[in-house]
Amino acid sequence: MNKYPKSPSIEVQAHQPGIQSQMHPQPEVIKPNYQGSNKLKDKVALITGGDSGIGRSIAVLFAREGADVAICYLEEDGDAEETKKMVEQEGRRCLLLKCDLQHHDEISKIVERTLQKFQTINILINNAGVQYPQKHITDINTQQLFKTFEINILAMFYLTQMVIPYMKQGDAIINTSSITSYHGHDLLIDYASTKGAITSFTRSLSTNLLKNKTGIRVNAVAPGPIWTPLIPSSFDEEQLKDFGKTTPMGRMGQPSEVAPAYLFLASDEASYISGQVIHVNGGSIING
Repeated sequence: MNKYPKSPSIEVQAHQPGIQSQMHPQPEVIKPNYQGSNKLKDKVALITGGDSGIGRSIAVLFAREGADVAICYLEEDGDAEETKKMVEQEGRRCLLLKCDLQHHDEISKIVERTLQKFQTINILINNAGVQYPQKHITDINTQQLFKTFEINILAMFYLTQMVIPYMKQGDAIINTSSITSYHGHDLLIDYASTKGAITSFTRSLSTNLLKNKTGIRVNAVAPGPIWTPLIPSSFDEEQLKDFGKTTPMGRMGQPSEVAPAYLFLASDEASYISGQVIHVNGGSIING
């Protein structure tokens, strides 16, 4: 068996405090002068991977729209504390949940702790994910393959199973898929495969919950190249030079440009939308 891949990843970098604060340029968390309008007033959102990147932007935007948030993260304490501070500056509560999503019992504990703190969960954002670029499929060893699937899709499945019994009509589940679910990616075969599974999971769960008349909506967002800590920790400097330049808009996106899609799907404005995927990818045409 090959050695466990040494390619840099978000988890390798996670031992350093405040990873997002070390990025250059800094990702934009929320658009300047964005005015909240209580779209999520007094709702409670549980966000995996909520300490940085897209997850942080979702947390801050949701807080500005009146929601309390619980953030699940691996071990990036510096980033998590900064996100909590930003949420509290919006006048909302933030619960930090340190959790390794590879462990079923830890997933169960974050649900229990969220319910203990807030008594309910109205919005579940399944956002956490890892990726390990490899040039050849033969370089993807069993350990990497299992880890990628365990965190990206199996943990999402387990967490959703645990949260649904506490949700009610009008509540929402939003999953983070990816443009790689539709276009594939030559360096991210296993990662893209999990994102394809997430897209199918979203559609199937939506159909199931609608058929069972739960009133819970399930949708997904499929980002393209977005400037988050996952990117500089996954690719080398040469690859980063052209990051996002192949999109029709010719640039990478910011987390602040993705989070509003989650807000829309979580809000009452999306009350007639379920089983769908919003593509935030800089203009790439996706037929699916």
